[in-house]
Amino acid sequence: MQVKYKNARLSKSKVTATQDEEKLLSISRSAQCGRLGHPSIQWGPRIISYASFPKLDLTLPHLEFLSILNLGEIVSSSLCAATNLTTPSRLDLPSGFKPPQVFKNTNLVRNTNLEKSYVRETINVVVENVDNQPQNEYYVPFPAEVFDRIAGFEVRDKKAPNKGRFHVDATEAVPTSGNQYFVIHLPEPLEPKSQITLRISYQVLSALSPLPATITQDDKQYLTYSFSAFMPSAYVTDTQKTKLKFPSAIVSDYTTTDGLKSGSDPERMGATYTYGPYDTAKVAPGTEHPITVRYEFTKPVITVNLLERDLEVSHWGGNLATEERYWLRNNASQLANHFSRVKWTYTNFQKAPTSAVRELTYPLVPGSVDPYFIDDIGNVSTSRYRPSVGKKAGHLELKPRYPVFGGWNYSFRIGWNNELSSFLRRAAGVNSDSHILKVPFLEGPKMAEGVQYERVVVRVILPEGAHNVRFETVEGINSNGLPGANSIYARLNSMKTYMDTLGRTTLTLEVDSLTDEARDAMMVVTYDHSMMDALRKPFTIFAGLLTLFIAAWGIGKIDVSIKKR
Repeated sequence: MQVKYKNARLSKSKVTATQDEEKLLSISRSAQCGRLGHPSIQWGPRIISYASFPKLDLTLPHLEFLSILNLGEIVSSSLCAATNLTTPSRLDLPSGFKPPQVFKNTNLVRNTNLEKSYVRETINVVVENVDNQPQNEYYVPFPAEVFDRIAGFEVRDKKAPNKGRFHVDATEAVPTSGNQYFVIHLPEPLEPKSQITLRISYQVLSALSPLPATITQDDKQYLTYSFSAFMPSAYVTDTQKTKLKFPSAIVSDYTTTDGLKSGSDPERMGATYTYGPYDTAKVAPGTEHPITVRYEFTKPVITVNLLERDLEVSHWGGNLATEERYWLRNNASQLANHFSRVKWTYTNFQKAPTSAVRELTYPLVPGSVDPYFIDDIGNVSTSRYRPSVGKKAGHLELKPRYPVFGGWNYSFRIGWNNELSSFLRRAAGVNSDSHILKVPFLEGPKMAEGVQYERVVVRVILPEGAHNVRFETVEGINSNGLPGANSIYARLNSMKTYMDTLGRTTLTLEVDSLTDEARDAMMVVTYDHSMMDALRKPFTIFAGLLTLFIAAWGIGKIDVSIKKR
């Protein structure tokens, strides 16, 4: 089968590097990129796992890692990209494509969590190679209309999660079936008759619908969720079941099945409903059995249409300034009647649950100062900041200018400052001009009902003259809520501010479909900034003032008096 890449990078190979191996890779990058006369960006599909920067300790595996680098078997999109724009790639599958039936799912358990305003799913599946050749590509199908609403898709070996996430490619839609696929690349080909247990986790945005769509101001809200009792799969599945976790035991309506299994279906235990297990060895892949559930969820369904997040680094001021701009919408049930201030005051007095957004709580890292809260009108005084005490996080509690009911919008911005020394380190030994910045990729409000983001734009504004810019996402044993690096748009440009000459180097990262599961995700930005780069602005100001004084002195020496010659 011929597979074409759209916007393909130099290589789609993937290596999960250890901390010391990442240092070796950084050294190799710096050596090759330092000769460039223009800002360069290194960005690729590797997922790096490190939270600190230990001393280099070379062992045999690290030497083998270096040998791989020398052979050029891994390429990070471009070690020294000649362009400042990187776009994710998608596989272009031929018309009529169907995944080859080289695997079967011997057992599949789908855990669906509906406790937040978006759907969280974790699938544990035992995959067996039924072909007579080793295989390493496993396909996961989604309908094309759902595919772009999948957030944080991640795959790991359930029995060895510390080995890191697997490399995953996305495909274009197949016209004949209307499906799009995630292609999971197993780190090692699976031998015939061998098995591997995959843990697939992701979130689905905008999958919940309020029913009824309009309610009165003090009514309870109910959401519906529709899915198939049979997990959409590209392969035959021997046995499978689905567990649903609701926010409460109040489930007003749900679909029951008949003939799929003996006994009652679903089985209920408090707020957990279980459909299955089903014997589906003779069920064709892609067969659906629709299920719909309706449950109480008297909370807002917070959706951020767009989040613009700026992180401004100032070496001279020793400050990291953060500003976030939100365009927020509540997708809960809309009001059937006009808004009543009297009813709202009574609801607040009773602290009754409501589908409106009444408050947003932002945990801020220790040491955060000078917070502000501004909307389209101006400063909003209905906010309260609880500063951090010791190592405990501070809390910024925001009350919008008005309660945001279903269908209502609210746009605002917040910001704060931090000591730069808490986030920035200078790389020692290898290159004294290299700096390492470790910052959160996403912060945002922390709400029990969750927050979903349709689009997130993160800008890291570096000092003027910063070059050889690189970034990596930090990965741990558990999911960080971010998609793979090959699903993050990255570009490098400059932004001119006061008294700049070349402009400040700006790394811009864009991600579609995120949730607040990514709040704990960290990223590391590495860049070079020499003393001459730091002194460029003072020298420019000095030269400008000197030129001004010399020009004034020269003009003053000109004799413009009228006298006889």
